[in-house]
Amino acid sequence: MSTTIDMKLNRANLGLEEKLPIKVVQFGEGNFLRAFVDYAFQQLNTTSKFNAGVAIVQPIDRGMVEMLNEQDGLYTLFLKGVQKGKEIQKTELITTIQKSVNPYVDFQQYLDLAKEDALEFIISNTTESGIDYVESDTMDMKPPSSFPAKLTLLLLERFNHFNGSDAKGVTIIPCELINHNSEALKETLLKYAALWSLDQKFITWLHNSCSFHSTLVDRIVPGYPKDDIEAYNVQLNYKDNLIVAAEVFFLWVIEGGKELKEKLPFHTTDLDVKIVDDMQPYRTRKVRILNGAHTSMVPFSLLYGNETVKETVDNAFTGAFVNKAIFEEINDTLPMEKAELDSFAEAVLDRFRNPFIKHKLADIALNSISKFKVRVLPSLLEFESKNGKLPTHLTFALACLIRFYKGTWKGSPLPINDSDTMVVAFQQIWKETSIQTVATAALQQTDFWDEDLTKVPSLTKAIAYALDEIETNGIEQGLANFSKKY
Repeated sequence: MSTTIDMKLNRANLGLEEKLPIKVVQFGEGNFLRAFVDYAFQQLNTTSKFNAGVAIVQPIDRGMVEMLNEQDGLYTLFLKGVQKGKEIQKTELITTIQKSVNPYVDFQQYLDLAKEDALEFIISNTTESGIDYVESDTMDMKPPSSFPAKLTLLLLERFNHFNGSDAKGVTIIPCELINHNSEALKETLLKYAALWSLDQKFITWLHNSCSFHSTLVDRIVPGYPKDDIEAYNVQLNYKDNLIVAAEVFFLWVIEGGKELKEKLPFHTTDLDVKIVDDMQPYRTRKVRILNGAHTSMVPFSLLYGNETVKETVDNAFTGAFVNKAIFEEINDTLPMEKAELDSFAEAVLDRFRNPFIKHKLADIALNSISKFKVRVLPSLLEFESKNGKLPTHLTFALACLIRFYKGTWKGSPLPINDSDTMVVAFQQIWKETSIQTVATAALQQTDFWDEDLTKVPSLTKAIAYALDEIETNGIEQGLANFSKKY
C-alpha cells in the first residue's frame, strides 16, 4: 500500500534558511553530477567547513532547472552497493545547490554568475560531445549553442567585471568522459577567443590566472528509480521528485599539484579523491580492469548461459574465469603497485556484485569488437610480449567474442548490437569452411583491431583451437581443454 507524502521539499519546510556563497558554477544538472560532484562538495562542506555553494547552469535548452528550483535545489541521494562483501545503504539530503539558472530563459542571470565574488571553480559534465567547437556560435547569441562558447562568454564577463584581476581567475575541472578533457576544453575556449577576436589581455588572463585540470570520474548512477519509486518514497517524510540512486563506490582523479590540494582539501573526507601529477595510469587501470573485465566477460558468459554481470561473478565457473582474467593476466600488465591494483580489482568485483544494479549482459554487448580492441586487446598483447606466452583467459575471451559474432548459439539468436558493416563482415567470415580459416580471417581484419593479429605468435593457432573446442564441447569443457594446452 502506497503512502502519500504532502510536505513539499524546500528549505523553509526543512528549516534550511542559511545560504552558502557561490564557490562553484556547474554546467550540467543531470543525475551523475548531482550524485557525484554535488555530493562531494557536500562532504567537503561537512568535514572542513569549506562553505561552498553550487550554482547550476542548464547547458542545453531542455533540462531540469525548473524542477530543481521548485525544490530549492534540494534532493535525496540514495547510495547502495557492496563493500568488501557487505551490502551498504546510505541516504543523504543534498543541500549544496544554492541556485539553478537556465541561460535559454534568462541569459543575464547566467552572465551575473561571473560576478560572484566567491566563485573559484567551474565544473562540467556535458557529455562527450559537449566540448565540441561550433563555428557558427557568435558573441551576440543569448546563449550560443555550445558549452565552451557559453563558458567563454562567462569568463569574459568575469574578466571585465573584475578588471582582469589575477585573483579572480577560476579553477576549471571538466568531468566529460574523454581523455585529456581539460586540454580539449581549453583549446576550444581559445578557438572562440580567436574567432571572436577577443582582447589579448583576456587570453593572457585565461592562460595565467585560470587553471585547467583533467579528470577521471567513476561512479555508476542509475538515477531516478522509477521502477520501484514507492520503496524509496516510504523512507522519506517529504515529497522528492528528484531522488537519485547511485552505487557506493566513488573515485575522482584530478590532475593537479600542491596548490590544487590546498584549494580542495578532500583529504579531510573519506572520499577517494586523488589529486595527482598524471592521471593516465588511473585511467588505464580503470579501462583495463573495470571496462576490460566487463567486455571480456560478455560473450563468454552469454554463451555459458548467464544473463547479468552479477550472475557472472557469483557463478563458480564464470566467476573464476573473471577473477583469473583480472588478477593473473590484466593486472600483470599494468605499471602500478600490485597491492593497489588488487585492491581496485576487489572493489570492481564488489561493484559487479551490487544487488541494487541489474546489468544485463545483452545491454552491454554494444559494439563489442571496438570495445575489445581498446579495453582488452592491449592487455592480451602486453601479456604475450612480457611473458612470451598467451594469457589463457583473455585469449579464450577473444575466441568467445569471434564465436559470438556468428550470431546464433544452440539454435537461438545472440544479442549482437553493432554496425551493419561489422555484422556483414562476420557473416562473411563465418561462411569459411574451416575453423582455422575463420580464425585467420577474423584476426587479420585490421579494420577491427587496427593491426593484423595473425602476426602475434601462436595466436591464430590458439584461437582456432579454442573455437573448435567451443563448437565441439561447449564453454565449460572447452575452457578446461584449452587451459591444458595454453
